[in-house]
Amino acid sequence: MELVELRHLTTQAMEGLLEEEVRAWMDRLRWNFRPSADLVRRYVAMRALDGLALMEGSEAVGYTYFVAEERKGLIGDLYVKAAARTRGVEHRLLEATAQAIFRAPAVKRVEAQLMMMSDGVERPAGATGYLRRFLLAPLDGAGRLAERDTPGVLYEPWTMRWLDAASHLIAEVYADHIDSRINDQYQSPVGARRFLQNIVQYPGCGQFHQPASWVALEAATGRLAGLSLSSLVADSVGHITQICVAPWLQGRGAGYELLRRTMRTLLLEGCREATLTVTDRNRHAIELYERTGFATLRTFEAYVWGA
Repeated sequence: MELVELRHLTTQAMEGLLEEEVRAWMDRLRWNFRPSADLVRRYVAMRALDGLALMEGSEAVGYTYFVAEERKGLIGDLYVKAAARTRGVEHRLLEATAQAIFRAPAVKRVEAQLMMMSDGVERPAGATGYLRRFLLAPLDGAGRLAERDTPGVLYEPWTMRWLDAASHLIAEVYADHIDSRINDQYQSPVGARRFLQNIVQYPGCGQFHQPASWVALEAATGRLAGLSLSSLVADSVGHITQICVAPWLQGRGAGYELLRRTMRTLLLEGCREATLTVTDRNRHAIELYERTGFATLRTFEAYVWGA
């Protein structure tokens, strides 16, 4: 199979590959990938998407795309058709993509979280791997989760007026946390703001769903102390895109209560299931999710190259 740049392809060459990927995301992760596939089609048609494709004749049987901004590159997706998929093929495509990104002289770091890759693919040269979990919970039990009394804390629906405060909160919560090694946007308020804006504006994590997104506030001061943000990733599936609680409030039940409110609202909005991702070494968070009905549906690796 030949490796070619995506900018040399037509949407016709990608069509069968993208349609299979849409089905795979729904089958494996309960996720409607079609909005993302449509974006890929649009940018391929414009010759404006960086990435690589594996070709068999005139047909693409695998692809990646990436974005490089300033000093960092982000691999947004990697998918290979089932008929052509082997661990060796996926490894070849991933390594070639990382090498292509690092050819940009300013890039010093590359990140990737590729949920469609097969288990057991050899770790790429120079990359650090972090095992992550994709969790799923049926929501029929969310209405039976007991409300947690958290004295001194108020809860209200998320609005964009909390964007700046949430950016600072995320940077505070994830200081020295393993997730800030995986996603360097967690390392500063500026990066966290960009992360939050991506959640709200783009379909990579589904369609942002404000009604099931909540904040926790310190009652005495009104300052932001926690948040749980959600999106819709299929007709009856919600995804929790971000949940965190200020260090001074951790261990007092606010994380549980934020999660409960998000799950209950998703249920009332017609969702039957909820999903989220978590790093395997974040045992405290995993215990909370399992207590509220989540179970691991899939594991995958997050990769980081460079500083």
